[in-house]
Amino acid sequence: MTATALQRMILSQPEALERMAGLDVAAAAGRLAGARRVLVVGTGTSRHAAELGALLLEGAGCDARWLSGAQAARWAAWPREGDALVVITHTAQTAFAQRVRAAASGEGVPLVSITGEGRGWPEALETVGPEESETYSVSYTATLAVLARLAHELGGPEGSAEQLERTAAAVREVIADPRLDAVAVPARSLALIGCGPWGVTAREGALKIREGARMLAEGFESDRFLHGAAVPYGPADGLVVLEPGAVVAKLPPAPAEAAKGEGRAVATRGAPRGQGDLPPVLAQIPLTVRLQLLADRFAGLRRQDPDTAIVGAWAEAELWDLGKPGVQAS
Repeated sequence: MTATALQRMILSQPEALERMAGLDVAAAAGRLAGARRVLVVGTGTSRHAAELGALLLEGAGCDARWLSGAQAARWAAWPREGDALVVITHTAQTAFAQRVRAAASGEGVPLVSITGEGRGWPEALETVGPEESETYSVSYTATLAVLARLAHELGGPEGSAEQLERTAAAVREVIADPRLDAVAVPARSLALIGCGPWGVTAREGALKIREGARMLAEGFESDRFLHGAAVPYGPADGLVVLEPGAVVAKLPPAPAEAAKGEGRAVATRGAPRGQGDLPPVLAQIPLTVRLQLLADRFAGLRRQDPDTAIVGAWAEAELWDLGKPGVQAS
């Protein structure tokens, strides 16, 4: 079987993480130091990075908040005195990111951007070259590494070069043995469930599965899943619980069991060596890689192309212009 671009990008992640471990972030961290409030902004996958980035910066003693691109576009009209801004966009072409960056620059708000290589934003910390697949992988984990480096430079416990080296080693182990055989393609949909940073990874993993395999997948915080969201799930659905050191898969039932309304046994597969002793946010990186591999595996089983995710009406340019000056969402 021909390797997908997604597979190549997934395999590039250990080396990318090692490069990020040596990234000089002192000047960028200096722009955030002393801010009364640090806002971390991203859209889509970058929003998940912003959520985890805010957790990292909180660990460094910052008053850090994450904002979606749309929320940040509203903030752009009235930034508070003492705000600093971190804008995450791999392509530097995301409409909301461009708008918020322009507003921050115009107001003199201290600004750090995290982009891919060669995007031309002078304040940016650059991660990796262009993604070859529309199901993004390496740019996300590299961005998490940069956010960890920033937080460590500001005094946080996560993000040392040594920790990122261990993270890269854990990713290599995941790639060599993902331990995902127990997770079957469900008949209808898949729910990924986690708590705290694991909940963010559940949503990122579900997004990769939706993009790559073109199947219904949703990510939930555990409390949100239990309090109402679980109601439509039944024998045709699969549940994957993410927790420290393990992936627990509630498999779709066999046909005979489904007729009785029964489920199959819960299967637990442990974490790779070295992942269990990573700090909480960095532990999301090897776990995310496992879910990227699951998305690519599901894509193959469903005969889908994970490298071309946005097609048909969803690829119309008007949908991607939302947030640019003069363009209104309907």
